[in-house]
Amino acid sequence: MSSFEFTLVTILGCGFVTWLSRVLPFILLKKLTLPKIVVEYLSFVPLVIMSALWFSNLFVQHLGHLPAVNWENLGASVPTILAAILTKNLLLIVLVGIISLAAIQLIL
Repeated sequence: MSSFEFTLVTILGCGFVTWLSRVLPFILLKKLTLPKIVVEYLSFVPLVIMSALWFSNLFVQHLGHLPAVNWENLGASVPTILAAILTKNLLLIVLVGIISLAAIQLIL
């Protein structure tokens, strides 16, 4: 097998596995009903993932030193959090975050 064929098979295999891992839960859960406690537990997953991504981007790691605050991201977080509290509209929250970070980078 040539390296091109190997690369192509690898990419197609990875794509299939990724697709399967995203579609299989929908297929399995279509016929099942989860208990209320499980559904309530799973409702926190998006919030936890977004919080972890947000928190990890607030700091910049320098080897041999303590993490430093990323002031641009922290500054853009303030209007974004306010938009989240006031509107609870995901599209608006994302737009406010992007626009505020772009404005901060334009100013600095």
